[in-house]
Amino acid sequence: MLRRRRGKPHLRRTDDGGHILERVPRLPIVAVVGRPNVGKSTLVNRILKRRAAVVEERPGVTRDRREFTADWNGVPFLVVDTGGWETGTGELTADVRAQAEAAVRSADVVLFVADGTSPLGDDDLAIARVVQKSSAPVVLVANKVDGPRGELELGHLWALGLGDPYPVSALHGRNVGDLLDGIIESLPEVEVQPEEDLPTIAILGRPNVGKSTLLNRLVGEQRVVVSPVPGTTRDPIDAEAAIDGHRYRIVDTAGIRRPSRVDESSEFYSVVRAREALADADVALLLIDGTEGVTHQEQRLAEEIVESGTGIIVLLNKWDVTDTEQKAITEDGVGDRLAFIAWAPVLRLSALTGARLHRLGAAIEAVLESRAQRIPTPELNRLMLELQEAHPPPVRKGRRSRIMYSVQAGTDPPTIVLFVRGGELGPDYLRFLEGRLRNTYDFLGTPIRLVPRRRARRDLD
Repeated sequence: MLRRRRGKPHLRRTDDGGHILERVPRLPIVAVVGRPNVGKSTLVNRILKRRAAVVEERPGVTRDRREFTADWNGVPFLVVDTGGWETGTGELTADVRAQAEAAVRSADVVLFVADGTSPLGDDDLAIARVVQKSSAPVVLVANKVDGPRGELELGHLWALGLGDPYPVSALHGRNVGDLLDGIIESLPEVEVQPEEDLPTIAILGRPNVGKSTLLNRLVGEQRVVVSPVPGTTRDPIDAEAAIDGHRYRIVDTAGIRRPSRVDESSEFYSVVRAREALADADVALLLIDGTEGVTHQEQRLAEEIVESGTGIIVLLNKWDVTDTEQKAITEDGVGDRLAFIAWAPVLRLSALTGARLHRLGAAIEAVLESRAQRIPTPELNRLMLELQEAHPPPVRKGRRSRIMYSVQAGTDPPTIVLFVRGGELGPDYLRFLEGRLRNTYDFLGTPIRLVPRRRARRDLD
């Protein structure tokens, strides 16, 4: 365990809704701030040595603050990418600015990224005034400096009052190593504990159905920018939350639209990362706008969740403002379009007000238990024998198959291997077996994978 000096205390919410100060062992935090389009996300990707943050030449792509675990010369730390800081008065601009300010308040080191090739603007000066009030050390980064000549033209950055800038090129990696050495020197010492492997819950849905509102409600703070403008969330945003005494990693993903409507490169990568988050999740919360009902897109998302093997819970959001007629339409849509996941729990709630949200914790735990469930091999083989005797597999291509042996090969999701002799087991018969398994065992909210393998008699012997 790496021992470093304890950092700032974190706030922990008490049962009565108040807050107490509690020192929590954690990684030191490096917040990356700056006006739009100065290369903050590019620098974050360079530090991480991978393309984790969405990058595009036009400004305003990053909006929320997103945390990543980084390491330099054996020293781990959290790097926080923030949205472009602007002094405008629009609601979305103010929310993005508030997220960046929150990152500065919680940071142990602030990286102020400025464009070394352009004059300072009002936004740069406004950011400088804010970060100067921070108790954390501020490291000034002059980005887009591609050569020694550019280093001689950074005199204008001294007007920020933040000291000598680090001239770097995040795009090409120039001097980033020297910058990281400076960051490590500025980090406070904290006591670092091994990360706990928490169950991951991914929130999925179409744009503007309330995913970010749900994450903020579960976390208990304005962790994600919420806006009526569809597509506000671009990167998957994760945070820890405690639900009914159980801790989870909650991931808010970008709204996934039909491929024909994804016409921007940033949105394309947002959808790719949302699907990556789904692949890493234990349970997916499929959020549906109750006032609009179930569409083909929710049907396709549910299919993707099942294909990924992730557990699923269907949430009908905005139920408090859905009229009686629309409620019936939405519920009929769930029974019709989502009939193939009839085994998934369906909860009706309001992410905005928290109404009926108390049922979510029990549903998540039930799904996690189902995903970890194992069927003893003798018991599984007896059941398969009974099912085949009562309903033999149909003849396919002139041959009737027979399941000679069955074994549950894994969990998360439950995976059952069927050793088959003779013909092939068709998808209809596999669905029949899955239905009978669900009638016999409680596989609530989790897909079941049935994997037929053809074996000759000598192999079985």
